[in-house]
Amino acid sequence: MGIEHSSTSGLWAGVDVGTQSLRVLLVDDHGVVVGRGAGRLDSHRSGPVHEQDPEQWWQVLGRAGREALTSAERVHPRPAGLVRGLAICGTSGTFLLAGAGAAPAGPLTPALMYDAARAADGWTGPGQPSWPPAKLAWLAEHGSAPVRGGLAGGRVRLEHCPDFLASRLAGHPVAADWSHALKTGYDPAALAWPAASAVPAGVLPDVVRPGTLLGRINADGAAHTGFAAGTPVRAGMTDGCAAQIAAGALIPGSWNAVLGTTLVLKGVTEDRLEDPAGAVYSHRHPDQGWLPGGASSVGAGLLDLRFPAADRNRRDAAAARYEPAGGIVYPLAGRGERFPFVRPDAEAFETGGLVDDDDRYAAVLQAVAYVEKLAYAHMRRLGAQVDGPYYITGGATRSRYWCQLRADVLGHELILPASAEPAFGMAVLAAAGDGPLVTAAGRMIRPGTVVTPRPGATARFADSYAGFLDALVERDWIDTALADYAKDVPLVGASGGAA
Repeated sequence: MGIEHSSTSGLWAGVDVGTQSLRVLLVDDHGVVVGRGAGRLDSHRSGPVHEQDPEQWWQVLGRAGREALTSAERVHPRPAGLVRGLAICGTSGTFLLAGAGAAPAGPLTPALMYDAARAADGWTGPGQPSWPPAKLAWLAEHGSAPVRGGLAGGRVRLEHCPDFLASRLAGHPVAADWSHALKTGYDPAALAWPAASAVPAGVLPDVVRPGTLLGRINADGAAHTGFAAGTPVRAGMTDGCAAQIAAGALIPGSWNAVLGTTLVLKGVTEDRLEDPAGAVYSHRHPDQGWLPGGASSVGAGLLDLRFPAADRNRRDAAAARYEPAGGIVYPLAGRGERFPFVRPDAEAFETGGLVDDDDRYAAVLQAVAYVEKLAYAHMRRLGAQVDGPYYITGGATRSRYWCQLRADVLGHELILPASAEPAFGMAVLAAAGDGPLVTAAGRMIRPGTVVTPRPGATARFADSYAGFLDALVERDWIDTALADYAKDVPLVGASGGAA
């Protein structure tokens, strides 16, 4: 998406802090992107450890903010004065510990990333092993002396990625939004932290509705980023929810699948889904209803590892000759799976007679589509309406072949939104503020491109998909009942009850 002409008198800033980069978009009242900036982020990965430097987030935000404002000058002179609000999204479950106090304090820990699994072994507490409660328990036992003492005495403050940046912009600690706080243990139904939390009072932040005013950019924040002092900073949502907003999947029955490094599926239901297996969690809709979803560990990340210098266009063309592939893979880049089933011990596998790397590449693309189809079946089995529309976002949508393949496997039309970036979703949320999110979305989100399944293609993949499910049953990753349900139930029609 390039910079387009705009006639608006007001702009909205969206910030997306991802795994590999930080992005800033400036968007007008009609959804036209008028400015953009970005910068690379570095990660430290070693076995189950995955960390980032929060100070790098702040430095890159400064450069990306100024870049976005500079690019907007081609459309609007002095754009900083036109920005009416800013919202930030981050990866779900990423947090750090900082010193407590009335002013923003430096981080006492690196940012512990959403998929870090150092605390996984033996975890029996609330949430999945990669979620913040497990990591807090690990830090309380193995962290540095200041961290251990601070946790025990309530003298540290937990900050999710957007909390850290918003507090720097405003010059004072800010509340968290109920979207980023979900995996930390916040109860979105009761709108409260659990009374029985093992974390001392004062460590966990106050929590507010997404879109709530957190503060205003102060002089230091303005000098660092180029945004005007006094610009409102509003509570954001997680990157998956931000992409869902950007897609426009905001009414019951609509879904958005984000395929980037990993696969994230989120939809809308009137009632909160309950998943005994713990794979599905539900964010609270800023308006009304719920946003159920889950984050798989499969995705395009394995392609970067397995085929690091690949010509993706050539690989896609070659993969089209293997429909279906000669074998089955489960494409994990590391250990552990979170959705549509929870298995911390899951590891990548390959079965069958894959003849070459082109066949293997095709098998990876198909396997991700199979996981996506199983995820929809699991949602439907829990009682969700899954007849669409289906939106798809994320970096992997640059592969039009993979988009077509996913439509074929699912047997369902897929919509590529006009503006699919999480930062765009945050601009929409900033524009909505305390008002209805669906109203701002209706004004700013424009129609997208439809990808239709090819005739006969869904049936062509049916046996391979069934074999994929059987391979999961053989490893005891899913039970036979779910596998049979996923094989037999089409992803159309009314919601189903648990089978």
